[in-house]
Amino acid sequence: MVIRLSERWPEVGPDRLLSECVPPPRFADVRFATYRPDPDEPSQTAALELLTDRAAKLATPRRAPSLWSRFRAPRADPGKPGIYLDGGFGVGKTHLLASLWHESSGPKMYCTFVELTNLVGALGLRTAVEALSSYRLICIDEFELDDPGDTMLISRLLGQLVAAGVGLAATSNTLPDKLGEGRFQAVDFLREIQGLAAHFDVRRVDGPDYRHRGLPVAPDPWPDEKVERTAAERPHASCDHFVDLHRHLAELHPSKYGALLDGVEAVGITDIRPLTDENVALRMVVLADRMYDRDLPLVAGGVPLDQLFSADMLKGGYRKKYLRALSRLIALARAS
Repeated sequence: MVIRLSERWPEVGPDRLLSECVPPPRFADVRFATYRPDPDEPSQTAALELLTDRAAKLATPRRAPSLWSRFRAPRADPGKPGIYLDGGFGVGKTHLLASLWHESSGPKMYCTFVELTNLVGALGLRTAVEALSSYRLICIDEFELDDPGDTMLISRLLGQLVAAGVGLAATSNTLPDKLGEGRFQAVDFLREIQGLAAHFDVRRVDGPDYRHRGLPVAPDPWPDEKVERTAAERPHASCDHFVDLHRHLAELHPSKYGALLDGVEAVGITDIRPLTDENVALRMVVLADRMYDRDLPLVAGGVPLDQLFSADMLKGGYRKKYLRALSRLIALARAS
C-alpha cells in the first residue's frame, strides 16, 4: 500500500528530538584522520589542527566543580568557548565539525541551525536550556540567521549554555558579525549578532569547492501516472499530490518532519508547481533536508525541480537555503 505523508500525524517527544541530534549518515564515518587538507590552502591545515586540539580537550567528560574550586581565584581567560569555521562550499567544514563530534565525549549534540531553532521551538527556551546545560559539546552546522526572532532566541540559548560551561562549534558560509546583513538593520538585532559573535573564535577555511559548482540540471519530471505507479510498485514508498503535501506541512511543527518520513524508503510527489509563498517554500526546504539526511530517492512529476523556487526567491535573503534545497532534491531525483 502506498504511504500518504499527507495523512500522517507523527508525535515526537523531547527524548527523540534530542536523540536524533547526531551527524547525518553520510558523515557517520568521517574522522580527522580521513580529512585531506589541500597543501596549497594552509587555512585547512590550521583548522584541522585547531579542532584536533579542541577534541583532545573534549575527549574526557567534564568534571563537576569541587567545593574548593568554587572558592579559588578564577584562572586566566582560557579563550572563547566556541569555534566558528567560515568558508565557502566544499572545503570540508562539515567533515571537520562531524569529526569533532565523533571524537569528543558525551553528552553531545550535532544539528543544523534550522534543527536547533526547531528544537527550541518545540521544547521552549527554558526546557531546552535545562536539557542541554549538561552537554559537553554542541555542534551547529550551516549557521544562518534569517530573522530577528531566531537570532534573539538562539543568542539567549547559547549565552546561557556558555555560562553553564557547554562547548560550541559551528560552521557557516558567512562570518558571525555579517549574519543577517542586508536583511535586518534593527538595533536590537545587530546587538544580538554581536553577542553571538563574541562566543566564537572565528577561523576562515579557504579553498576551491571540491564539488561541482553551480546548480545541477534537473532531470525531466515524470508523468504523474508513472509516479503513482512507481510508488505503488516500490516497497515502503510514499506518494502525495504536491498541494496536499505542502498544506499538510503547514499543520505540523517542522521538528516533526523527520518523523513524518519514518519507514519511508522512497518519496513520490505528483504535480509539483512553482512556489510563490515564502512560508510554503521554507517548509519545503526543511522537508528536503530531512529527505536528504535519510538519502530517500525522489520520484517527481509536474514542473522540473529547478523551477520550484521563483527567480525572485533565488535572489532574496533566503537564496542559500533555496539553492541548497534544489541541489539536494535534484540529487535525490537522480538517485531514483
